[in-house]
Amino acid sequence: MKPGGDDSAQPLNTTPVVSKEGLVPMGDQDFSRWVPSADQPFKADTVYFEYDKATIKSSETHKLDSVASRMRQYRGKALRVEGHCDERGTEEYNRSLGDRRALAVREYLVRAGLDHQMIDSISYGEDRPAVQGHNEAAWSKNRRGEFVLLDPPR
Repeated sequence: MKPGGDDSAQPLNTTPVVSKEGLVPMGDQDFSRWVPSADQPFKADTVYFEYDKATIKSSETHKLDSVASRMRQYRGKALRVEGHCDERGTEEYNRSLGDRRALAVREYLVRAGLDHQMIDSISYGEDRPAVQGHNEAAWSKNRRGEFVLLDPPR
């Protein structure tokens, strides 16, 4: 592990998520013109990660199951999964780790039955902390995956 960082640098993930069941394809939908919905029903479903991990903890799966179930009522809308990190580590590494976290959440939701074409993912790395601070209490709240319900362009 590198000093003061989340781990040694890893290349950015530019391929579909791979698991023992096979590939979860990346969507080809362009979400750049989609806008956050006025209704954001998944704010309380933030998924938290362990230090330097992109693996979903078993204690967090109930949130993902709930998001997958409730998302089915929002036909025609999309879901953006945002990956975040704490401040430790280089900007490049944290962007990559945030990407891996967002993709892990996305893969879980697709495997739970959501349409892969309607799930976008993005990494903000350490750029958008939920909590300010330089201690474990703050860092643990910043290692997360968040959800944004998106409306199609008009």
